[in-house]
Amino acid sequence: MKPIALLALLTALSLVLPAQNINKLVREKQVEKTIRALASDDMRGRSALVPEDINRAASFIEKQFRKAGLKPMEGLTGYRQEFQKIKLGTTSLKVVASGEQIPEDRLILSSKAEVVNLDPGTPMDTIGKSQPLFPTLSAFERSGGDKIVWVAQAHAGEFKTAQRYLSRPKILDPDEKATGSTLYILGDERTNQVSVKAIQSKETITMANIVGVLPGQSKAGESVVFSSHYDHIGIRPPVEGDSIANGADDDASGTTAVILLANYFGKLKSNERSLIFVAFTAEEIGGFGSRYFSRQLDPGKIVAMFNIEMIGKPSKWGQNAAFITGFDRSDFGKILQKNLEGTSFQFHPDPYPEQNLFYRSDNATLARLGVPAHSISTDQIPTDPYYHTVGDEVATLDMANITAAIKGIALSAKSIVDGTDTPTRVDTSTVNPR
Repeated sequence: MKPIALLALLTALSLVLPAQNINKLVREKQVEKTIRALASDDMRGRSALVPEDINRAASFIEKQFRKAGLKPMEGLTGYRQEFQKIKLGTTSLKVVASGEQIPEDRLILSSKAEVVNLDPGTPMDTIGKSQPLFPTLSAFERSGGDKIVWVAQAHAGEFKTAQRYLSRPKILDPDEKATGSTLYILGDERTNQVSVKAIQSKETITMANIVGVLPGQSKAGESVVFSSHYDHIGIRPPVEGDSIANGADDDASGTTAVILLANYFGKLKSNERSLIFVAFTAEEIGGFGSRYFSRQLDPGKIVAMFNIEMIGKPSKWGQNAAFITGFDRSDFGKILQKNLEGTSFQFHPDPYPEQNLFYRSDNATLARLGVPAHSISTDQIPTDPYYHTVGDEVATLDMANITAAIKGIALSAKSIVDGTDTPTRVDTSTVNPR
């Protein structure tokens, strides 16, 4: 056989054989079974702030990792990577301005203190009607110190959105100290005669990432991470009698992918690099799981991170396509595209740069450390009516789309897993700090 013909045959075989394996090892039936379990009502929305609820999901993922033959991460005796946080929630809040008590629907208290007492001598500021609310709020949140901020009535609509986020329970490290309390008051009747009294409850909670490892062979000291987050937003105000935010797409779909990829690579047993499979907790409330994970290993030894985030519905290009966030920050995406040549699946750069998706998932934590860490998604997030609602149910998902995405990720990862390709590192000077 002529050398050129032989090369063409070998190239074809290199594409066909993995595709044959993956069609046997990644089946739509198993995809549906897994995601239905993770997004069932029994999981009660998988809130990281309600241990008894999220622990059901954690136990399920542990069982799947055990079936896949994964080993515990170094330093752990099992798959749970536990850490503690303090949950702080407001139990009472009384604000009096010029002798009149202000109703709580006009207030936001942002504080990490158990007891808050602000008097008329507290520094005061304003957010006027011509100022953008959210950027100005962010600036105040970063500034520290005690203060009272009057917010123009013109921001009433956005103020309600801000209440949902800033009034959530605060999550602190056990040894973290309060740096000041800020009270925001919606209204135009500014007065400096304001007194504030609040009490916040303090509860220690244990959180856990679920981590399993498939040890490598010739390059066992280098690792490739396949990740998702398994928490969601828990119980919400009821809509037509339904109060469970099941999080089928966000991110039971990604966690299903991690489980099936663990099974796939575990069956192949051909990875030269070590593979770390991790389901992060607490992504929805600040990315605390990925932050803790990143401190337990050497980021310099992680050559790539495939963070899988919402692959439950077809992309803007239809099925057999997904996008990669932060595409230009490394050559990770180009390597994946190269590995998919000759297949039906395609990866594209993130088509929604205005959504800032690179920073909105767990990949950003490791990217800040230089890891080629990118999220893979198919979600048309600007127009997704179910995002962060009780409507994010299994019934809204496309199982064929999820299955195709998992296969595409597995095939695209081949040269990185095999150790023949190493993505360029992310330039940390270009990544926004947290």
